[in-house]
Amino acid sequence: MASKKQRRRREKLKRHEWELVQLDEEGNEVLVEEAPEKKAVTNGKPAAKRRSRPLREVKPPSWSRAAKRGLLFVPFLYIFLSIGKSAPPVMMRIAYSALYAVVFIPMFFFIDRIAYRAYQRRLRQP
Repeated sequence: MASKKQRRRREKLKRHEWELVQLDEEGNEVLVEEAPEKKAVTNGKPAAKRRSRPLREVKPPSWSRAAKRGLLFVPFLYIFLSIGKSAPPVMMRIAYSALYAVVFIPMFFFIDRIAYRAYQRRLRQP
């Protein structure tokens, strides 16, 4: 990735408008007219650019995978709740962690489902 300084230099170079000129027989500069860019259109929609790398396979959503991910956050949430001067009692920390796990599991399942549906749509496009 380019550094901030390199990105600024590139932006500065792109900021200027350059005129394309040609020299005629007498040595005068004549502006060259640019041909308008043609955009590929398929079925009334602009064609999408092809990607250079293949699509990463997305697995179908499953409740077991969502449960594993949700339960992975329980110990981290418990530790996070334990930090600080006024940490709640142990039973409350366990209850909060379990409650968040119950919320995280369906959330991870629906996120997986959204990703899988998007993957299926990308596969169907030529």
